[in-house]
Amino acid sequence: MRLLLVAEPDRSASTLIRVLAGLARPGRGRIEIAGLSDPTKDGWGRRVAHLGPEPGIHDWMTPREALELAAGLLDVAPIEAERRIERAIAWVRIPVSALDRPVGTGGPPLLQLTGFAAALIGDPEVLLLDEPLRAIEADERVRLLRLPGRRRTILLASRYPASEAGLVTHVALLRGGRVVMLARVADVEAAGQPLSLRGIIAFADQRAATARPGGQRTAAGLR
Repeated sequence: MRLLLVAEPDRSASTLIRVLAGLARPGRGRIEIAGLSDPTKDGWGRRVAHLGPEPGIHDWMTPREALELAAGLLDVAPIEAERRIERAIAWVRIPVSALDRPVGTGGPPLLQLTGFAAALIGDPEVLLLDEPLRAIEADERVRLLRLPGRRRTILLASRYPASEAGLVTHVALLRGGRVVMLARVADVEAAGQPLSLRGIIAFADQRAATARPGGQRTAAGLR
C-alpha cells in the first residue's frame, strides 16, 4: 500500500510520522509496526526507514560518504554494502560526476536524492516519508517512490496531496490527532472530489454523513 496521510491541523501528519519513526515520543499508547512493538534492530528497527524534508546530511559530505555511513550504521557487511550502495545510486540516478562532490554543491535536489538513497540501503519493508523529495520534479518523484522488488508499505505525509496523484493508492485523514477516514483514492475520485485537502475533507464529511441515521438524504443533498 502507498498511503497518503493528510491532517487537520496539517502538522499532525508530520507528528505521527515522527512518532512512528522514533523521533518523537507519544503521550500515551504504544506503537506496533509489522506486528512488532520493539523499535530496536531486533524488532522493527531494521525493517523501517524514515525520510523527512531535511535528510540530516552535512553539506560537506559526498553522496558516496553518506551512503557508506548509512550502510555502516546498519552493520551491513562490506561486500553487501557495496552492492546495496550501487543499487541505490542506480535507482535514484545520482550522476557519476556528483558522487564524490559535496552534496552542498548540488543544491536541494542532490541532497534529497542522497537522503532517499540512504533510506533504501536497509531494503526497508516500511517507508515513513514526511514531505520528501520536494525539490524533485513530480514525474520523477512518482518514479522514485514506485520502488521495485518485494511489496512495501509507504506512509507519506503531505500538505500538498494533489501533488501525490498517480502515486498513492489510499488516503487517511487525521482530525484532532485521530484517524477519521481511510479510503481508496479511487473512491475519492469516484465521488467527484479532487485529491486536495479540501476534496479529501469533503469526501470524509460526506461519508460520515452517509453513515449517520438519515444520512442517505444528507449525502444525496451534498452530491
